[in-house]
Amino acid sequence: QVQLVESGGGSVQAGGSLRLSCTGAGASYSMAWFRQAPGKEREGVAAIRSDGQTMYARSVKGRFTVSTDIDKNMLILGLQMDSLQLEDTAIYYCAAGLRSGALLSPNAYNFWGQGTQVTVYS
Repeated sequence: QVQLVESGGGSVQAGGSLRLSCTGAGASYSMAWFRQAPGKEREGVAAIRSDGQTMYARSVKGRFTVSTDIDKNMLILGLQMDSLQLEDTAIYYCAAGLRSGALLSPNAYNFWGQGTQVTVYS
């Protein structure tokens, strides 16, 4: 069973940066970050496949960078978020999966973290 644990959320002024991390999945998994703002559906933000291919939502491309490191055969998923905007405020979820499918679709992922709050203020 995969248990994903996120860290790194918080509050930041618009234009600032935050870095999220997630651990708990093995090296063969594809992983992704999703987010859900109040009153909105969960959306894919950034994903990285086990072969290193990455994909970003149009709204974050050029501002967010997804990455993975490996420690003791466990992936450490990172999300560097720069130039944060008020619209980036949401709960951010880490996801891991072995399913085929579009990288930014929740259907591609079997396992989810509990989420970490990111708040951007003006």
